[in-house]
Amino acid sequence: MSPTTVVIGAGPGLGMSIAHRFGREGHRIALISRNGARHPGYISSLEDAGVEATSHPADVRDRAALRAALDTLSDIDVVYYGPGATDPSARPVPITSTDAAAVKEAMSWVYPALDAVGAVLPGMRKRGGGGLLFASGLSSVVPMPAIGNLAISSAALRNYALTLNAALADQGLYAGTLTIGGLIERGDIHRMFTSQPNGTGGAAIGTLDPDAIADTAWDLYTKRDKPEAVFNALT
Repeated sequence: MSPTTVVIGAGPGLGMSIAHRFGREGHRIALISRNGARHPGYISSLEDAGVEATSHPADVRDRAALRAALDTLSDIDVVYYGPGATDPSARPVPITSTDAAAVKEAMSWVYPALDAVGAVLPGMRKRGGGGLLFASGLSSVVPMPAIGNLAISSAALRNYALTLNAALADQGLYAGTLTIGGLIERGDIHRMFTSQPNGTGGAAIGTLDPDAIADTAWDLYTKRDKPEAVFNALT
């Protein structure tokens, strides 16, 4: 049976690049995201590339819905967790204005990562193999005061991934993080910024190729020689 990769946070940018990259290696793909109306197009794109794929619409912040989506799948080999940290139209709270409520909102995108791992890790341990990949922001390693509350949640997710890897490495399992700074081409946030005049507020923000990031994700998962890859298009 072909291995199964679950893409949590399937979107037109990095999510679909991950799906195509792992699909190209013979993995079946299961797509999870809240906007199920997009899934038929995603499935068609993957099938055109010879990739078997299924759709499982769910908002990751709905614990029951996420667990139900994962429970429909068996023998999950890889989970990629990369939902957007906020709604594309939302604005982060600067660090000097960040309060507990703002951090709690930002962390609402971290908690589902733990729920997902809790759902799939027992099966991976039983089989003695598997991989967990997470996408976090560059603000987890580079101070970015303007996105203060998201920096806190990004740091939490990054630390979770690195600590998981340390705990699981001797069990034949892998966890890693893609630490990303920049606008990911084809993604929703990239489209939002580029569709508006002066969408970045005059700031120079570089772009990143999601296919290149997906290639690195595959290398992390297969080589397992390091738990993190950093992408910085902001300097």
